[in-house]
Amino acid sequence: MTRIIDGKAVAANVVEQVKDHTALFKQDTDRVPGLAVVLVGEDPASQVYIASKSKKAEECGFHSVQHTLDADTSQDDLLVLIETLNADEAIDGILVQLPLPEQIDAGKVIQTIAPEKDVDGFHFSNVGKLTTGELGTGFVPCTPAGSMLLIEMIHGKDLSGLDAVVVGRSNIVGKPMASLLLAANATVTIAHSRTRDLPELCRTADILVAAVGRPQMIKGEWIKEGATVIDVGINRVPAPEKGEGKTRLVGDVDFTSAKDEAAAITPVPGGVGPMTIALLMANTLRSAYLRAGKGTPNITVG
Repeated sequence: MTRIIDGKAVAANVVEQVKDHTALFKQDTDRVPGLAVVLVGEDPASQVYIASKSKKAEECGFHSVQHTLDADTSQDDLLVLIETLNADEAIDGILVQLPLPEQIDAGKVIQTIAPEKDVDGFHFSNVGKLTTGELGTGFVPCTPAGSMLLIEMIHGKDLSGLDAVVVGRSNIVGKPMASLLLAANATVTIAHSRTRDLPELCRTADILVAAVGRPQMIKGEWIKEGATVIDVGINRVPAPEKGEGKTRLVGDVDFTSAKDEAAAITPVPGGVGPMTIALLMANTLRSAYLRAGKGTPNITVG
C-alpha cells in the first residue's frame, strides 16, 4: 500500500512545535519572534500568499508586520524600508514576496536583507553556508527544508546508501534540495528537462524530487518501484469537468500513475505546499533564538 504523505498534518505538527518554543522564548526573553513581510504591487496570488503567511505568524504568537507598497514603488524606497527592518530589533525575519515589479532588481533586494534575518534563505551568505554544509547558523529555503523533513519522516536523517534524483536546477528549490540530500549522505544527481534519457535516470532514484515546473511531466513508468516521491510542483491546469474556465492544481508528477509504483508520495495540493509556510515560521523562530544567543530550537517530525 502506497503511503500518501500528508503534508498538512506534518506542517500542523511543525507549527505546534513553533508555538511551544515561542512561548518558552517569551518566558526567557520577554519578547516574541518578529516577522516582517513586504508586498510590492497588487498581484492576486502574492496577496493570497502574504495573507496566509501573516495569519500563520500571528497563529504562532509572533510579532507580525505587513508592509504593502504601491506597484510603482521605486527600488530605492524599497531598499530604505529593508534597511529599516534590518535595524529593527523587534524583527527577526524579513520576507519580500516575489515576483517584484519590473523596475526593481529582485537580486539587489534579496542581497540587501541582513543574512541573519533572511528567513527565505536566498542571501548569498546563506546559500554559501548551505552548500558548504554550515547548516548550524544559516537559513535553508523553506520549500526544500520542508521537503527534507518529509523525506526524514520516511527514511530518517541518515540517507546513506540511497540514490536521490532531483529534477530541477533552480536556486530556490533544485540546488538547495540537492545540498540537503548530500548533507544527509545520499548519492545525488541533479537532472532537468534537458537531461538525456531523463525517464531512465529517474528510475534509478530511491528518492525522487520533482521540481521542474511542468505539469504532470513525470509519469508512473519513470518511478522506481518502492521509491519515495516528493512533488514540489504547483501547476494550475484547465478543469473543464468543474465548469467552463475552471482550473485545478496538479504537481510535476502524474500522481495517478506514480502512486502505483511509489512506496510513499506527496499529493498536490496537500503535500509540500503546507510545509513551505510552516518552515518559514520555523526559520523565523530559529532566527530569534540565534539573535538572542539561545542556540537553536529542535523541530522534529515523527
